[in-house]
Amino acid sequence: MTRRALILWSAAAVGLLLLIGMLSARRISRKSSTASARSSASSEMQGMAGMNMPPGGSVSLTPDQVRQFGITFGTVQMRALSDEVRTAGIVVVNETRIAKVTPKFSGYVEQLYGNFVGQSVRRGQVLAAVFSPDLVAAEQELILSARLSSTTGSSSVPGVPGTTTDLLSAARERLRLWDVSESQIREVLTTGKPMRTVPIASPASGVILDKKVVQGQAIQAGEELYTIADLSDVWIDAQLREEDAGRVGVGASAVLQFTSYPGRPYTGRVTYVYPTLAEQARTVKARITVPNPDGRLKPGMYATVTITASTASALTVPRSAVVQTGERALVFVDAGGGNLRAQPVQLGRTGSDYVEVLSGVAAGQRVVTSAQFLLDSESNLAEVMKSMIGMRGVQDAMPPMNAPATNDVNAKGADMRGMPGMAPPAKR
Repeated sequence: MTRRALILWSAAAVGLLLLIGMLSARRISRKSSTASARSSASSEMQGMAGMNMPPGGSVSLTPDQVRQFGITFGTVQMRALSDEVRTAGIVVVNETRIAKVTPKFSGYVEQLYGNFVGQSVRRGQVLAAVFSPDLVAAEQELILSARLSSTTGSSSVPGVPGTTTDLLSAARERLRLWDVSESQIREVLTTGKPMRTVPIASPASGVILDKKVVQGQAIQAGEELYTIADLSDVWIDAQLREEDAGRVGVGASAVLQFTSYPGRPYTGRVTYVYPTLAEQARTVKARITVPNPDGRLKPGMYATVTITASTASALTVPRSAVVQTGERALVFVDAGGGNLRAQPVQLGRTGSDYVEVLSGVAAGQRVVTSAQFLLDSESNLAEVMKSMIGMRGVQDAMPPMNAPATNDVNAKGADMRGMPGMAPPAKR
């Protein structure tokens, strides 16, 4: 080997060693920068609000931080859960206590005693005096039949009853069918004179809700003159949301508050739940019967209704412990050592202070009842930062898009050129 060739080989070896050293230094620099970035992000997370971020969406706090953030705890345990539904209602008339006044004969109103809407009336009280030509004719037939019965004896034919008795009975029955009372019939027979007017009495006690007659008016048989309602008990039509419709049944007790009578609650019971749903409002109507002996509750009044559907024992947590995230519900469970773990739960019935938990926690566990939204935001931020760190490490490990080709790449290219069918194109 000549001196010149020896010098060339030595220079090539030195260049190769320099190139290897440069590549090694570059890789070490990349690894150190990635570790530094991870360490910096971790230190940033550790410094946020002084919280440590263990894996799994949980938060680790010191006792001083627990006091600083005002975090309180409740217990998961079996409790008597009252299933209450709060809604609004309106007072309406009890439909079973409504009566209509409709005469069974035609005539003319000569005197009106039920004069205005809202007037209180009693059962049997006279509302109007009506002159009816048909009734006067029937009364005259009754008087004539009575006279014939007293002057004409029984039939002279054995086994055949007297006709005058039949005529008298038929005249009596005709007046009864026109709602003429027995006392009025006896009065006609006693005096021997027909009554000019026949009184129309109230069929029930209550108040006049509707009046369609005035004095001197001509009326026809079957015409509606009055509507009378007994308000000794009333109905409350309560609107139930669609999700509450299955929780309220017949027999459930209800407490009602009225703005007209503050501090004086009324009690009643659900007597009927309507079978149809209002499509636009998405509500179901429930009927509550409430005694109203003093008449204070008036149709049209609004009421705040609290219905106690049922009371039963269930595994519950305080309502303030539940965080609703839209897709799921979760609670923060005390895992010990200052670690608070976000635990998804499945909820059941909701009471005034507690909510039923179907799955996710066990009796005896402690759950956070305050500052849950702060803990939830911190745990979610921890997960986001960890994913960002992972993405940064992947990006740092990738070579730059505009990096020049290294000897490693040239070596791979040489290997490819050595493969069959991978020969590079000839230089021109």
